[in-house]
Amino acid sequence: MTWKIPLFEICWDYSDIENVSEAIRRGMYWATGPDIEKFESGIAEYIGTKYAIVFNSGTSALHAVLLAHGIKEGDEVIVPSFTFIATANAPLFVGAIPIFADIEQKTFGLDPEDVKEKITHKTRAVIPIHYGGCPCMIRELKETVEDRHILVIEDAAESFGARINDRKVGTFGDSAMLSFCQNKIITTGEGGAIVTNSKETCEKLKLIRSHGRLETRDYFSSTEDLDYVSLGYNFRMSTITAALGISQLEKVDKIIEMRRKNAKYMTEELEHTKEVITPSHPKDYYHVYQLYATRVDANIRDTLMNYLADRGVMTKIYFPPVHLAHFYKNELKYECNLPLTEEISRQILALPMYPTLIREKIDYVVEEIRTFFREVG
Repeated sequence: MTWKIPLFEICWDYSDIENVSEAIRRGMYWATGPDIEKFESGIAEYIGTKYAIVFNSGTSALHAVLLAHGIKEGDEVIVPSFTFIATANAPLFVGAIPIFADIEQKTFGLDPEDVKEKITHKTRAVIPIHYGGCPCMIRELKETVEDRHILVIEDAAESFGARINDRKVGTFGDSAMLSFCQNKIITTGEGGAIVTNSKETCEKLKLIRSHGRLETRDYFSSTEDLDYVSLGYNFRMSTITAALGISQLEKVDKIIEMRRKNAKYMTEELEHTKEVITPSHPKDYYHVYQLYATRVDANIRDTLMNYLADRGVMTKIYFPPVHLAHFYKNELKYECNLPLTEEISRQILALPMYPTLIREKIDYVVEEIRTFFREVG
């Protein structure tokens, strides 16, 4: 379907085209090369960590970081159900058990109090997500697991550049995952990264992403017989992809500011529509609005969604609860008591939000919502 107003559009310019074209014109280093290292160093500098390691997707990155931290069969990993399914699936990739905890209402992130209730002697890690561009209650979550030898691995897939005061998400946990999928703050189409301050974790991640091979030289341009010292995968990001990432990263602050400006205008225009709860966040939190997630009455949410679709406006439910997905409910036989997760999931509705969303289109979305509640809702 061709949408009059899609949920997202990619923010790009000719520097993206030129960077990728230059990488192609070199005729070498399409799989590996200098753009990888440049993109990684740029990410680490921007986020504020010592190391960044890029991958072919955020999901691969999350899989790899659990392996790097030694999460294994029988371990328990506390995750939200209000998330994209990769967050919950990642523990299964390494034989661990995802344990679902409920969310809180301020940020829709993991509730520290419920996390505390879910901790057992088998708990090895917690994976909180920073939902939709807003930091979660990461400081409180860190306090919850202090002195328990439990890892905190931030899922910051949706929140590149978000921060609490001057500290960016991705710097609070032992490691953090970033995503560069096409609807994220900056994008390489597909791609991801892990950021960390641990050199040991960094070196393990490099082995895991490239077949367990010691990269003392570039494999594709060296005659040296490189050794394989551990089990690994092909989770590498191509250098062409990294070249796109470099140019995207150069304009990330501009992209975020455009998102925040549009979100502010959307909120101002919707604030008098009492049936719609607009996004909010704690005062010291810096929201980057990867999603513009509203809440409406669960009894009419789907009707509103269909009404807007008929008028060319795309909306989406981010997220249906993972524990109610067929695989978890019917195959793995999960039964969970997550009342707020289920309540919020029945109410949530993401409206179009992207950097180049012009005011005329925001006005159109808002007017259609107002009309719906005047005439239908």
